[in-house]
Amino acid sequence: IVIHLFLNILEDLNIIVTNMLRFRNIALTGKRAVRRNNFPLLSSEVDCIRKLSSAAVGEANDDSIDPNFNADDELPDYLKPEILDESGEWRGCTKRFQAPIRVSSRGADILNNPLFNKGRAFKLGERDRLRFRGLLPPRRMNLAQQEKRFLNVFRAETSPIRKHIMIEDLHDRNETLYHRILIDHMEEMAPIVYTPTVGQACKEFAKQYRRPRGMYFCAEDRGHMAAMTYNWPNEDVHVIVVTDGSRILGLGDLGANGMGIPIGKLSLYCAAGGIAPHRVLPVVLDCGTDNEELLKDPNYIGMPVRRLHGWEYYQLVEEFMDAVRFRWPNVLVQFEDFSSDKAQILLNKYRDKVLTFNDDIQGTGATTLAGVLGALRAKGEDVTSLGKQRFLIAGAGSAGIGVAQVLMQAMIEQGCTEEESRETFFIVDHNG
Repeated sequence: IVIHLFLNILEDLNIIVTNMLRFRNIALTGKRAVRRNNFPLLSSEVDCIRKLSSAAVGEANDDSIDPNFNADDELPDYLKPEILDESGEWRGCTKRFQAPIRVSSRGADILNNPLFNKGRAFKLGERDRLRFRGLLPPRRMNLAQQEKRFLNVFRAETSPIRKHIMIEDLHDRNETLYHRILIDHMEEMAPIVYTPTVGQACKEFAKQYRRPRGMYFCAEDRGHMAAMTYNWPNEDVHVIVVTDGSRILGLGDLGANGMGIPIGKLSLYCAAGGIAPHRVLPVVLDCGTDNEELLKDPNYIGMPVRRLHGWEYYQLVEEFMDAVRFRWPNVLVQFEDFSSDKAQILLNKYRDKVLTFNDDIQGTGATTLAGVLGALRAKGEDVTSLGKQRFLIAGAGSAGIGVAQVLMQAMIEQGCTEEESRETFFIVDHNG
C-alpha cells in the first residue's frame, strides 16, 4: 500500500512540476514526496494535490471539481504563499530560511564596509549580533524605502555626470542598495554606470576620486605583484577586468584614469550576470601614459611617466598574469580597452593557457556577427551568404579589427577561402 501510494504521489508530482508556473505555491522537493519540515504528506494533502493536478491538466469533469475551487483555500497552511509583513522592521521581508552570511567584522567596521553595509535596513537582532546597536538612527528604513528615497534625488538631477557621481558614491558606501537599484532599473542606470557616461567619468576620474576601489599595478611593482595580490581582502575572486588605459572607448590614452571602465563593467556583470560583488576585481596596469595633458596634471592618479613599450611592457603584463593565477588559479581575466597594437598579441599569447578573453575583439565581434546574421534573415537571404556581402568598418581599433576577424572566421567556416574572405572588407580610420 505504501509503495502504491508513493508511486501515485510521484505521478502527481510530475504533473505538478509541469504546471508549476501556475501552481508555484506548492512546495516540492525534487523526486521525493512533497514534504515540509521532514514530515510526510497526510492523506488529505495527497487528495489536495491530486485535485490540483487534475484541474491543471483538464482531466477532471464538472462533477469532480468545484467551479469555485481555489488552490490557496485547499492547501494546508504551511504550503500557502508567505504573507509578508506590511509594517515594522520586517516590512516587505521574508522570514523563510536563508543561509546566514558569516562575517569576521564587527561594530563600525560593518557600517564602513560597502559590501556589508545596508544603511538603516539592519534589524534589531542584526544590530545586536553585529555589535553596532546605537550607531545607527533607531528608526529603520528597509531597502525598498531607501531605493525610493535615492531615486527621488537621483531623478531630480539632470546632468549625466552628476548622476554618475551620485550612483558611484552609493556604490562606495552601500553595495546592497546599489545593486538593488541597478537590477530594478537597469535600462535607466546602465547608460549612467557604463557607456556613454563612463567616458566622461574617466576623463574626470582624478578630479572626482574619493575612495579606492580595485587594484593598481605599475612598473615600480615589478617583483612584488604576487605578494600584492594578497592585499586584496576577498579570497574568492572569480572575474578580473583589467585595462592599461591605452584606448579608453573612443577617447584614447587616459592612463590610470581608465579605472572607471573595469568598475563600470563589473557593476553590470554583478547586476545583470548575477556574479557576487565580492567575487570581482577591477584592475589597472599603470604602464604610464603618452597623454601630455595627463603628464602635466598635478592631480593625475597614475605614474607621470611615458608609456612602456616592447619587452618592458610585456614583462609587466606577464608578471601580473602569473601573480593573479597564483592567488586565484581559476579566475577569468578579461582584457578591456587595450590599444589595437597590443590587444591581439596579448590575446594570442594567453587564450590557450589562461581563462581569458578580450571583450573588444571577441565580445564585440560575436555580437556583430549575430547582428549581421539576423540582418541577412531579415533581408530574406541565406545566412551562408556572408562571403557575398561587402563590409565597411569605420575605425581600425581593436574592436573594428576584432569584428573583421570574427566575420572572416565565419566566412571560412561557410566554405570561403581566406583570400576570398579578406576581399569583402574595407577598413577606414576615424578620418575616413
